[in-house]
Amino acid sequence: MLKKYCLIIIVFAVLPLLSCERNSSELKDGYYTSELAEFDSYGWKDYVTICVSGGRIIMVEYNAYNLSGFLKSWDMDYMRLMSASVKTYPSEYARHYARLFLYYQKTEGIDVLSGATDSYPIFIKLAKAVLENAREGDRNIALVHIGAAP
Repeated sequence: MLKKYCLIIIVFAVLPLLSCERNSSELKDGYYTSELAEFDSYGWKDYVTICVSGGRIIMVEYNAYNLSGFLKSWDMDYMRLMSASVKTYPSEYARHYARLFLYYQKTEGIDVLSGATDSYPIFIKLAKAVLENAREGDRNIALVHIGAAP
């Protein structure tokens, strides 16, 4: 019986140490944002914001804004034009990429949405940058250089 109690005490003494080791690679709690360093040729600047709680991403926002601060997902004219030509639109593909990022908690496994292939590599680079900041606990906005963004 004494051996049983000793074993239980040892297990409870070692478990916290193991969890500390595991938590060192987790994301730090807080809000983190990455965005393009420049506006694209259409006048938009994409960004990704995440909220981390308990070492896990609990919220993802992917969108873009123009010089006046207007969000791309609210632009009904842009939505109609894009939807008619490629059968998707910013609000739809932004939710698609954000939902998969939240589900997988990483960029691996996120599928390209047909019609939003130009936005996919931008989103992936932004997501990787925001994850890096969340690992380091760096709450500064991560600026991502794409080159000639579409």
